[in-house]
Order: sequence, then structure tokens, then C-alpha cells
Amino acid sequence: MSARDHILARIRANAGKQGLTTAAELAAARHVINARERGPLPTFGQHDPLCHFIEECARLKTTLAEVDSLTEVPREVARYLSVVLGLTNQQVRIAGWPEFAPLDWSSVQIDYANRPAAASDLIGITGCFCAIGETGTLLLLGAHNTPKVTALLPETHICIVKKSRMVATMEDAFQLCRDELGELPRATFFVSGPSRTADIEQTIVIGAHGPYRVHVVLVS
Repeated sequence: MSARDHILARIRANAGKQGLTTAAELAAARHVINARERGPLPTFGQHDPLCHFIEECARLKTTLAEVDSLTEVPREVARYLSVVLGLTNQQVRIAGWPEFAPLDWSSVQIDYANRPAAASDLIGITGCFCAIGETGTLLLLGAHNTPKVTALLPETHICIVKKSRMVATMEDAFQLCRDELGELPRATFFVSGPSRTADIEQTIVIGAHGPYRVHVVLVS
């Protein structure tokens, strides 16, 4: 029994139930969730979720670019590193998720390290489970091939977002998780722009608990 199962079993025991949750109990809980009427949802006016996502990214100081296909991602990343970070005429090392390792990074002088980010990595590249138009948020699910440290540890987080993975609201994102995964992984986290805090004298500090910069590459 895993530590998680042990904790849940203790909770059930205190509620007068024995053993792990049964399939019938899970089905009954999902039926209640699916039958529940949704509360008020935001309206986007004349905008679709994608347009609203782009506007929210600007408000959150998330920079954004669009490309037609995944093959164009390395060139866009190289452009961003050159224009925004001033990294030109030199070999750049990036730590990134395995799904983007096959792209042609060498053609733009980028050394793509197919591994979780380490303390010495300044740039990390990830994908996301989905993007949320309502808030300009990226939903990432940590797993073996999608390590969360690559989004949280480097100073610059570059996220590759497929437009087909755009949903309108937080509720839609959770429904997509239920439909495709059934059960959420151990690490589920939302990224809404660069890390910031106003804990000290209500003064905004960027990069307090994570990246200083977030750059989204939208792929058609």
C-alpha cells in the first residue's frame, strides 16, 4: 500500500468505512459531479478563448509568439533568446521535456538537454496539458516525462502550447483532466505569468518563487 493509499484508508476508517475506495463508490461520486449544475461562468464578449488568452498573457507580462508548426519552434526560441535576452552568436544550452528533443535545435545553435532542469540551467522548455483562455494560465502536470522542475527552476520558462489544447475556463480544464486522465497525477500546477509576490510592503517582486520570465509559443 502506498503512503497515499494508507492516508486515504485512515480517513475512510475514521468515517466508518473499511479498505480502499471501491469502483462503485468512485462511479457514484463521478455521477454526482457530472450531474451538478455549473455555476456562473465568464463571458468573453466578442473574443474567443484564444483571443482572451492572448490578452491575459499581455496583462500578466507573459510574452507570446505564434508559429504554424512544431518545426518552427526552434527558430522562434532562438529569436526570443536573441531579441529579449540578448543571447547572440553563441551556443545556448536549454533543458527541456523529451517530446521536443527531436526538433532541429542544432540548426539554430541551441544545445537541447533532454533532461529535467538543474540549478545551473537558466532556460527551461516545457509543454502543457492545456491552456486556459479565461485567465491566461498554463496547466502543467508533473510526471516522469513532464518534470515540473523544468518550469519552476530556470530563470526563463518557455512553454510550447498547441492551440488545440486551449480551453475556455478552469472548469473546462478540470473536466478535460477527468475525461482524459480519470485521476490527476501527484503534481498539478498552474502557471499565470512570471513568478511574483507582494508579501513585503505590497511591493511587487518578480521571480520570487520561480521564473523571472515566461514566454509562450503558440503552435497552430
